[in-house]
Order: sequence, then C-alpha cells, then structure tokens
Amino acid sequence: MTTASSAAPPKVASPDAKRGSSDAGGAGAARSVPPLPYNLPSISRTPNRNPDVVNPRLSLLQPYPFERLRQWLAGVTPNPLLAPINLSIGEPRHPTPALLLDALAAGSSGIAHYPMTIGTPALRETIAGWLCRRHRLAAVDPGREVLPVLGSREALFSFAQTVLDPTLPGQLVVMPNPFYQIYEGAAWLGGATPMPVSGVAARGFATPWTEVPEAVWARTRLVYVCSPDNPTGRVTTLDEWRTLFEQSDRHGFVIAADECYSEVYFDEARPPLGSLAAAQVLGRTGFPRLLAFGSLSKRSNAPGLRSGFVAGDAALVKAFLLYRTYHGSAMSPAVEAASRAAWNDEAHVRANRREYAAKFALLQPRVDAVLPCAMPDAAFYLWARTPIDDAEFARRLYEAANVTVLPGSYFGRAVDGVNPGSGYVRIALVAARDECAEAIDRIVNFTRSL
Repeated sequence: MTTASSAAPPKVASPDAKRGSSDAGGAGAARSVPPLPYNLPSISRTPNRNPDVVNPRLSLLQPYPFERLRQWLAGVTPNPLLAPINLSIGEPRHPTPALLLDALAAGSSGIAHYPMTIGTPALRETIAGWLCRRHRLAAVDPGREVLPVLGSREALFSFAQTVLDPTLPGQLVVMPNPFYQIYEGAAWLGGATPMPVSGVAARGFATPWTEVPEAVWARTRLVYVCSPDNPTGRVTTLDEWRTLFEQSDRHGFVIAADECYSEVYFDEARPPLGSLAAAQVLGRTGFPRLLAFGSLSKRSNAPGLRSGFVAGDAALVKAFLLYRTYHGSAMSPAVEAASRAAWNDEAHVRANRREYAAKFALLQPRVDAVLPCAMPDAAFYLWARTPIDDAEFARRLYEAANVTVLPGSYFGRAVDGVNPGSGYVRIALVAARDECAEAIDRIVNFTRSL
C-alpha cells in the first residue's frame, strides 16, 4: 500500500470531522496531531437536525442489514413450489444442549431476587476458568478482569459509550471493512466517527493494519477487531495482533476484540488464536487497553439466552462495570445458572464443531465450483463471489429458488469509491445438514442458469 504522501491513498476512510487538539487515543496531555492526508466525503454524514429525533445522531444510523434485505426482497414472489430456506442470518439452529436447558429451569427460582450487575463470584470464576483452559492463560482474575454481559452484541455497543469522549473533536473508531454493523452504530452514537479499513481480497480479506496512516492512529480512541471475522471467517494472526498492540501503546487507544465465533472451527488441534492469548504470548501482563468479548450464542447454540462476557484490562472492566450499573444490564440468575453449566462443558461444543465440519466438508466444494469461496478459518459462513451484482444475485436467487442469502455490500462501506463487500454474498450454514445441502443444490443450479 502507498504511504500518506503517495498519489494513491490507502483504503482507509476519512471523515470530514475537524481534527481536535487532543490526542484522541489516550488520557495524556493534549497535543496536536497531523491532519488526515486525504478526504472521503462518501463516508462522512451530517446529522439531520430533525426536531422529532431526540438525539440527532440517530439519523446517522443506516438500516440494519436484515431490515435492508427485507425491504429489498419486498414485492418479490419466491418460487411457490419450493420450501423457504433462510441462510441469511447467523442464528445457530443446531439443538441447544440439554444441560443448559436443565440448568436454566433449575435456576428459575432465582428470578425472585434482583441480580447483580457484576454477576456472582461463581459465574465470574467459571468464565475465568474457561478462559484459562481454552486460551492457555496463566491467570485471569475473576474479581477484576471478568464481567458477565447479556450477549456480546449489547456489550460491543455499550462498551463504546464507556471509552469514547463525546466532547473530544475528531476522535475515530477504527474497524475492519466489511464489518459487523454494531461497531459503526456504537461509534456514531458515542460521538465519534467510524473509520473502516478495507480488507484486501487478494490476502483473504486481511485488514492491512500496518498500512493505516499515523494520522489516523493519532486520532483513534477505539479499535474493533472481529476474529474469527464476520463475514469472512478469517482469524487475526499473531503478527497482526502485535501491530495493533504496538500502535495501542504508541497512541493509547483501546482494542475491543469481538470473539463470538471463537468456538466454531474445523480442526480440533488448531483453535483460533484469541486476543488475550496473543497478549500473553507477546508478554503483555495485565492485558493493557484490551478487552475480549465472548458469547454462548454460537458456541452453545443459545442465541436466545443472551449470555456472554468481557475479559481483560482490569481498569477497563471497572469502568465498564460502572457504566453498566447505570445501564441496567444485570444477568438473570436463571441465565447465570445456565451459563455456568455451558461454560463448564466442552462435550456439546466439540459435537457442535463436528457437525459444522461435516457440513463445510460436504458443501464448501459444491459452492466453490460455481461461486468462488475459500474455506474459512472459522465461523459458519461462506463468503462467496457472485458473477453479478451481489444484491441482484440475492434477489433473483430468492425469486427462483426461495433461498435467502445476505448481500456482501450490506456489510461494507465505500472507501475511495469501492465497497469491499460488493460482489460477494454471505451464506450461513446454520441449518440442519440436509436443509443446508438442499439450499446449496438450489444455489448451484440457480448460478448455473445465469
């Protein structure tokens, strides 16, 4: 990638917000930072001063991908001879383990009492123990470095409100591109500007962290990293974590590691590298300026349970707990009981992975034969290249085959006029094996008819 002084700027979006005089990345003394080397009006949005909207920044939020898809498919009549199959949403449809359901029922008497935002010591100890076993961590302090949350989604969003300073001009929230749209919304509503960094298709959609200009890092306050990635399934490497940690040390920004897909992978001998493990390998005692976000939704087929955790830097956990005390996000005692049972059991997780591995071994080659798609490192998505516009492909597929997939452009934002998600669709292999196989057969037949 070219440098900031080269003719062609890197694929990093630039906001129109005026740069501030403070270092947006840390709490140190104010200092001037260089202006961004380029400007991208297409990513800059001005709030609509509609008096009917209490917070004018709500007008910066774009339609959520599933609502956008619903609107796009409205008025289309799918093939009535075929049963509908929805592969657009990443909702696990494997059976929820009985041990979790049993614990949920057994813990129901706890709803007679108000829960604690910090969670019970038993739950925090269970999560800390799981983190140490799964990521081979030397130690995690359950009292200072762990906090239960109501699923990773709400935590990823609300955490931004903990670390962003709405009075600080020009602060940035950096994220991969394509990305999970919660990151963007959290940035806008936290008073910052989202800064998507486009993944490089030729490198498996790796985010080129080493090529982000210093002018961007100097204004960054928060970085979202998704590993395994949604929608591509790529896992962040140790060298990439090293780059992020070094820049965090230099500029003081916080890293939020979204790891909700960390337990869906295909080789039991090679689990995805987690952010806390990377920090330990690189000698970063105490996980400075880093929080990992985990969830039971994908791991234990329990998306309706709304249970997860954050873990890492004790100072960040303390600040997030303060925010959440006012936010009203304490976990139900019944959900706590089910969560402890789930985090303490790996048998159902291994069985889950075996089923995903079988589906991908069977179906990924079939899709790849007509829609180029690499085998992902992890997660349960195929990121497939389309021969026509991705949104048009999704619409025509729905009409002809009654199969729903999500256009890749819905995950991305245009940088230098290019949306890195355009020309791809995300196919979620979350249904039962037979249903997924039927859907893939329809996709293959439809594609060959184009």
